[in-house]
Amino acid sequence: MTARRYAPAYRLAAAIAKPPLLAFTRRDWQGAEHLRRDGGFVVAANHLSYADPLTLAHFLYDNGIPPRFLGKEAVFRIPVLGRIVTAARQIPVYRESADAGRALSAAVAAVEEGDCVVVYPEATLTRDPDLWPMVGKTGAARVALTTGCPVVPVAQWGPQEIMWPYARKPRLLPRTTVHVLAGPPVDLSAYAGLPLDAVTLKAATDTILDAVAVLLGRLRGERPPEHRWDPREHDQPRIGDPTRDGRDATEGRETG
Repeated sequence: MTARRYAPAYRLAAAIAKPPLLAFTRRDWQGAEHLRRDGGFVVAANHLSYADPLTLAHFLYDNGIPPRFLGKEAVFRIPVLGRIVTAARQIPVYRESADAGRALSAAVAAVEEGDCVVVYPEATLTRDPDLWPMVGKTGAARVALTTGCPVVPVAQWGPQEIMWPYARKPRLLPRTTVHVLAGPPVDLSAYAGLPLDAVTLKAATDTILDAVAVLLGRLRGERPPEHRWDPREHDQPRIGDPTRDGRDATEGRETG
């Protein structure tokens, strides 16, 4: 097994982020045996809070995996933070633009270099009122089927208590237990060798999201809904904050 390399900027980011995470969260890490130790792979995770990239990175880092996230390009333009995430080899995503394909090309290259690439198949915070995974975009499936790499599904529950979707301030106390559960690689063998057209990519994406939803159901002790939330069916924007109509972003916290 080859030890994965940590860039100096990655160690700096961990040194900054880890102490508050240790101070303000309890951790329930499960399924680390499914993480690939010697080769590139994709982690496909649900996205329910601005806090969950930190908690997911904490889970992976604690298990010897330096993840490379696909993140909004705007983050890379933030003073100081942008320089750190760039030096830590994170991957900018130019959403809804002609440059959107650059992130997928970079993700494919990262996997081929042997790295772990984290993809949120939903591509934004879930709009589902009960915080189940909603319909997804095809990036994770495209990277996996292009490279032949494994896709490890990961579910998180608890980060929404630190920061409810689109809330402006975190809630640090009382300490929240963050549950992270990784599952076995998703079986995408049915799509191997097929053209990477819209039909194939959608089916593979649904398979990945089904696996994530099942894991989330285990964490929550609930059954995932049969029909996945689609923002288009509810007149919601595909990206951006759907709470900008004046509703309180912390509304509905009892769901957590």
